[in-house]
Amino acid sequence: MMRQENIEEVSKAAELFKALGSPVRLAILWKLSERPSTVNELAELLDVSQPLMSQHLRVLRQHQLVNSTVHGQYHTYQLADEHVSHIVGDAIEHTKERS
Repeated sequence: MMRQENIEEVSKAAELFKALGSPVRLAILWKLSERPSTVNELAELLDVSQPLMSQHLRVLRQHQLVNSTVHGQYHTYQLADEHVSHIVGDAIEHTKERS
C-alpha cells in the first residue's frame, strides 16, 4: 500500500500530465525550450489566437511550468526550469521511437 505522501506526489504528477494533455500546450513548451517568447510571438508561431494563447499560458503558469517577466506592456514567457524541457523533449523523442 502506498503511503499518504506518495499518493499526494502521484496525484500532483497526474495533474501535471493533465496540463500537458493539450497539443497546443505541449507545443508552447517545446517552443519555449528554444527561447523565451511573448504571447503574440507564440500565437503567431503556433497559429492560435492571442486570447486562446493567453488561456493556455494561464494553465501552464498555474501548474508552474512557465513563468514570465514584464518588459513594458509585454510579458515574456520562459520555462520554469530545465525539468520541463526534459519532460517535453523526452515525450517527443519517445513518440519518434515508436513511429
